[in-house]
Amino acid sequence: MSDDVLAELYAVLRARAGADPKTSYVASLYHKGLDGILKKVGEEAVETVIAAKGDDRGAVVRETADLWFHCLVMLAFLDVGPEQVLAELKARMGRSGIEEKASRHER
Repeated sequence: MSDDVLAELYAVLRARAGADPKTSYVASLYHKGLDGILKKVGEEAVETVIAAKGDDRGAVVRETADLWFHCLVMLAFLDVGPEQVLAELKARMGRSGIEEKASRHER
C-alpha cells in the first residue's frame, strides 16, 4: 500500500516539472534547482527533529509527511524512483545495521 502512495505521488511530482512555477509549488521548487530543493529538505528535516522532541504526535506525523514529500521532490528532480529506495530498504532487511553500514565502505 505505502509503495502505491509513493508511486502515485512521485508520478504527480514528475508531471508538475513542466508546470508554471507561479502556480505550482512543486514547479517552483524545480525552478530553484537542486540546491533549492536540498535546502527545503534540510529545513523539513530540522522541523521533523524539533517535532519529535515535543509531545505532539500529530506534529511528528505532519512534519514527517513534509519531509518525505520534499525527499520525493528531490528524487524526482534527480530521476530516481521511490521503488529504487524501497528496493534498497528491502535489501537491507534482515541484516545487522552495523554490518550493512560496513558493507557500504566496500562498495
